[in-house]
Amino acid sequence: MTIDCLNEDPRWDALDLEALALAASDAALAELGLDPEAWEISLMGCDDDRIAALNADFRGKPTPTNVLSWPSDERGVDLAGEMPAAPDPTDPELGDIAIAYQTCEAEAQAAGKPMTEHVTHLIVHATLHLLGFDHERDEDATLMEGLETQILGKMGLDDPYRE
Repeated sequence: MTIDCLNEDPRWDALDLEALALAASDAALAELGLDPEAWEISLMGCDDDRIAALNADFRGKPTPTNVLSWPSDERGVDLAGEMPAAPDPTDPELGDIAIAYQTCEAEAQAAGKPMTEHVTHLIVHATLHLLGFDHERDEDATLMEGLETQILGKMGLDDPYRE
C-alpha cells in the first residue's frame, strides 16, 4: 500500500499514524484478496476542528467525528449484505481518509483501550468504506463489522464490537 500521509496535528507523529495506517489498510486489502502493493490511499491526521469543518462540508453535520472517508469511485452495492465488487486495478487510487486526534483519544479512553488499537480499527473501517462497504443497512453493517473483527483478529487485536 502506498499511503500519502499528511499530519496537520503533530500529536499524530508520536503515534506514527502512517505506520498504523499502512498495517491496517494492508490487512484489510489482504483479507479481501487484494494485493496491498497495488493500491494508494491519501490520509490526513487532523484535529477535531478540522474534521468538524469537513463533516459540515461533506455530510451537513458540523460536529467532530472520529474518521471520514471519500472513495475515489462509487463502489457501493444495491442489494443489502452483498459484497462490493473489487476496485478497478487500472486505477490504483482508492480514496481519502481523515482522522481526528481528540475524538479518537476520547473514544479510546472511554473504551479502555490503547489509542493505537482504536486508530488501527478506524483505519480498517475507513479502508473498507473506500472499498464500497457500508453500515447503513443492517445486512451491510453485519458484513462490514464481521470483516473488521476478522481483520483485527488476524492482527492480534480484540473484537471492537464485543460488549
